[in-house]
Amino acid sequence: MTTILISRTDSIGDVVLTLPLAGLLKECIPSCRVVFLCAAYTRPVVEVCENVDEILDWSALQRLPEEEQIRQLRQQNIDIVLHVFPRSAIARLAKKAGVKQRFGTMSRFYHWWTCNNLIPLSRKNSPLHEAELNIRLAQKLIGAAAPPLRDVPRYYGLTRLPALPEYLRGEVLDATRFNLILHPKSQGSAPEWSEECYVELLRLLSTSLPSPSQFNIILTGTEAEGKQVPRLRQEVVNIGGKDLTGATNLTELLALIANADGLIAASTGPLHIAAALGKFTLGLFAPIRPMHPGRWKPIGTKAAVLSQEKNCNACQGGKPCACIEELTPEAVAEVIFSWLKGK
Repeated sequence: MTTILISRTDSIGDVVLTLPLAGLLKECIPSCRVVFLCAAYTRPVVEVCENVDEILDWSALQRLPEEEQIRQLRQQNIDIVLHVFPRSAIARLAKKAGVKQRFGTMSRFYHWWTCNNLIPLSRKNSPLHEAELNIRLAQKLIGAAAPPLRDVPRYYGLTRLPALPEYLRGEVLDATRFNLILHPKSQGSAPEWSEECYVELLRLLSTSLPSPSQFNIILTGTEAEGKQVPRLRQEVVNIGGKDLTGATNLTELLALIANADGLIAASTGPLHIAAALGKFTLGLFAPIRPMHPGRWKPIGTKAAVLSQEKNCNACQGGKPCACIEELTPEAVAEVIFSWLKGK
């Protein structure tokens, strides 16, 4: 049996878009064992993937003495490591642990002495989507041509979903209406639609035809993110919605998204979770590279994006993004109303 380690120790959305790689490896090498090295806070996402056989917690591993790190890695009998998210410490560790085949991008200088399979791949300037880039790193193992982006959703494998807590089922979700999650913040990972736009969207959803009473609005985010949108939180409550900012951990949020009908967000982890779970998903994007939808759009059978059709770098360096503010609440509401027909 060949054991393959996928190393992806960054954020939730990045991890979600790496999980199809595990599914593709299982399809092309049916007897392989897939181990996933991730950060502690993204572990709940990896745990729901049927194509991952074991999880290693980098947050815990890196606190150990180097000798113990090497020993634990050797215990996994890893034959191949894919440095999907490059970290010099992990690249050095894999070599010291005696992993036979070590794949890394040619653009990272330290890979030249820590990896023996150098892949000519530059993410920053590539026209490919993040999911395609992840798969491209393992092209030598897969052998056949990589699947087109439209086929990637069938490789997610998110089947080990956690049970929905009873309070979410009984007090938050409404089986008689369209359960729509709004996740307005992204912890700074991407330009965000303004609080004012979300408030206006709520007004449209609660007053416009054809079916204003069909929406059950659920607001999600961390406690800190909730403090950034006080008016939106109040408006959600005013229309009979539910404010869950700061109220759920990642496992509970996964269960909530899995049982909701749709989600709207900027480029952030919950957006990719919803798309991967086959929910109606709308990503609100700025056209700035490398954060544009061509690189980071949600990939799912019911996923869509809104973004200005232009190239713009005016909001780099933390400046306000005028492009994402040009996405009107009316345009977003039009997409949401179309979801009612497809539910």
